[in-house]
Amino acid sequence: MSISIKVTLKKDVTDETDDRVPQFKKKAKELRILDPKTAQNLLKKDVTDETDDRVPQFKKKAKELRILDPKTAQNLSIFLGSFRLPYEEIRDIVLEVDEERLSESLIQNLIKNLPEQKELSALAELKGEYEELVESEQFGIVMSSVKLLRPRLSGILFKLTFEEQVNNIRPDIMNVTFACEEVKKSEGFRRLLEFVLLVGNYMNAGSRNAQTFGFNISFLCKLRDTKSISHNTTLLHFLAEKCEENHPEILKFPDELEHVESASKVSAEILKGSLTTMEKQIERLENDIENFPKTDDPQDKFVEKMSGFSKHSREQYEKLSTMHKNMQKLYESIGSYFAFDPHSVSVEDFFGELANFRFLFMEAVKENHKKREMEEKIKRAKLAKEKAEREKQERQQKKKQLIDMNKGTLLLPMPLPRRRRGVQGTRSARVERGFHGNLLHTDLNSAADTNEAVKENHKKREMEEKIKRAKLAKEKAEREKQERQQKKKQLIDMNKGTLLLPMPLPRRRRGVHGDKKHKGGERVSWKFAAHGFELSR
Repeated sequence: MSISIKVTLKKDVTDETDDRVPQFKKKAKELRILDPKTAQNLLKKDVTDETDDRVPQFKKKAKELRILDPKTAQNLSIFLGSFRLPYEEIRDIVLEVDEERLSESLIQNLIKNLPEQKELSALAELKGEYEELVESEQFGIVMSSVKLLRPRLSGILFKLTFEEQVNNIRPDIMNVTFACEEVKKSEGFRRLLEFVLLVGNYMNAGSRNAQTFGFNISFLCKLRDTKSISHNTTLLHFLAEKCEENHPEILKFPDELEHVESASKVSAEILKGSLTTMEKQIERLENDIENFPKTDDPQDKFVEKMSGFSKHSREQYEKLSTMHKNMQKLYESIGSYFAFDPHSVSVEDFFGELANFRFLFMEAVKENHKKREMEEKIKRAKLAKEKAEREKQERQQKKKQLIDMNKGTLLLPMPLPRRRRGVQGTRSARVERGFHGNLLHTDLNSAADTNEAVKENHKKREMEEKIKRAKLAKEKAEREKQERQQKKKQLIDMNKGTLLLPMPLPRRRRGVHGDKKHKGGERVSWKFAAHGFELSR
């Protein structure tokens, strides 16, 4: 039939185009006198009018909704378009409880978008008109063949999410249980509470709060708000410092309360609600399995697979319920141990206070360490400065003593500067010309004073070297003097009281030649006696 329709349509279209050919030719001849743009618009209008007249012949009849409302049908269409699975395959996955192809998102979307049971029953009656229905209603007809569809989907969803629920509930119960045991067994925390009570009674001595037997656990976090008069430390920092100095075993309590922070994030109400919801889902599943109608369909494996899961879920719930009851008993014992009402103070509030205090105490210990390190640095810097000042004063004192010892003058073995012939005056250097024991007086009052240690040491060494050289020069001069005196004495003894000394003749004046003569060429001789001299010509 489809082939004949195609042929007929083709023939009709061919006949119409054949009839239109002369018209186009005629129209083209008539439009030659017009401008190209106007002719093109006229031809386009004619073609459009003819094609518009032919559209109703090919337009299909639109399908209308019979049972479902437009919104439900639209949601189902979106769901079917997102998963792109055949309707029968989705039905088989649900019937067989095929865990390999089942997914949590698929079941959740089915529960959310499926029509109500009344609508599904009404769609089942239109099974004979399947081809004339829209896609969403066709899918409803396919799924209406599954018995107890919604309870079945709820049970499958519970099976898919059961392990996740258990993994969310069990860690919370264990964290609270461990935290209760740690708080009750911690020796360091018990000693810290005693210390806080002792300090509080000491501070409140003489007031109406003196000799208090206990305090609220919420008071621990307020220790940081109590500051000293100078506002540079708090009572918590003071307690941490004293514990570190005198009671180091107390500092171990943060490690002993390891699960307190995790327990502070647990809400007892949410935990109890999760267990209650799990119990209701298990009971509903057990009732569905018990009341599930018998079926001969080999694909329907709901009862077979869900019965084993029902037993497993019941066992897991019983274990979690027992753990939860044990947790509640431990928390009630903590309430009696610390003298508070466990029904008025929630698990989250109690362990939240402890977790906050634990963090504040550790921060106080760290801040005390940083403060001590800073004080040590300041102390070392102060000692280094004092040492430098002391060494500077010692150097100045030694220098002063050295100057005082030499009475402000240092004697150096230094000859007078050699004066050139015909040149008079003094040297530019500050040197006093004159001999005192063949030594030169050098003024030290103009010596520069410096604050740098290296320069001071260098000057000190130079001063020591100068003193040493001066001493050696003085010893050498004394030794030479003694040798000269000794030689003179030997000569006197040899000449029997007469000493002949070689003396140079007077300088010869310009123009005098020959023998060494004085005025008039007379020979001059000197004759020395032991106690005088006589000049002979």
